[in-house]
Amino acid sequence: MGSTCTNHNGFYVGIMVIGLVVVSTMVGSCEGNFNQEFDLTWGGNRAKIFGGGQLLSLSLDRVSGSGFQSKREYLFGRIDMQLKLVAGNSAGTVTAYYLSSQGPTHDEIDFEFLGNLSGDPYTLHTNIFTQGKGDREQQFHLWFDPTKNFHTYSVIWKPQHIIFLVDNIPIRVFKNAESMGVPFPKKQPMRIYSSLWNADDWATRGGLVKTDWAKAPFTAYYRNFRATQLSSASLRPNTRSSEWETSDIDAVGRRRLRWVQKYFMIYNYCNDFKRFPQGLPAECRSRF
Repeated sequence: MGSTCTNHNGFYVGIMVIGLVVVSTMVGSCEGNFNQEFDLTWGGNRAKIFGGGQLLSLSLDRVSGSGFQSKREYLFGRIDMQLKLVAGNSAGTVTAYYLSSQGPTHDEIDFEFLGNLSGDPYTLHTNIFTQGKGDREQQFHLWFDPTKNFHTYSVIWKPQHIIFLVDNIPIRVFKNAESMGVPFPKKQPMRIYSSLWNADDWATRGGLVKTDWAKAPFTAYYRNFRATQLSSASLRPNTRSSEWETSDIDAVGRRRLRWVQKYFMIYNYCNDFKRFPQGLPAECRSRF
């Protein structure tokens, strides 16, 4: 199915079944066609769409990386994309998949996959920018090899919170803390972007491990993009005392969130007292 199933808000209308994340606030979705929904923006023929628009690949070699972006802008919703990451020795490479607005006060919601030496785990780096300011990093190791098969990486973006999910398992929640003076991304529409590029000055062990160009080209694959509209009721401000009472995450999802953060989180800016000697950011005192 292609863009014929979009509505006037630029979201897809259809039916999608979701497991751990409650879907009572979701209107629905349908699969997007890469030819119809995305532009290949840089890297020449290193970015390719094939399979009738159902599969996309990005490649990196010594000359250039590559990237793409969505034709549409989105303001709230659920974004799903399946990725299969660069296999083998991917040290020094970064596969970035994120939503972003434009300008010096841009908002941004990031997944970045930092490459590894063969046999070592990938690092999943997440960050959130509001009004041009980021520095909200959380990093994870995954509980599977993300190069062997496709896995789904998702963002639920609502006025109340942002939820990061991997295979529908929540790994991070960023709560709206505007009441504490923390800006929250809720006014600037964002496009979806992805790129595969060389960052061997920092990506792997802080830049100690460089890209092995003998292994190039490095290639990542994408499929099954979905954008899901939210119901108008789910976008209204939360009026209950507990955020969980109107959260998208059910009891099983909350347990999985705690499991991921206990066993797979390797960095959390909200625990980095050395980085913030004058006190942790305000939102760190208002977490799920």
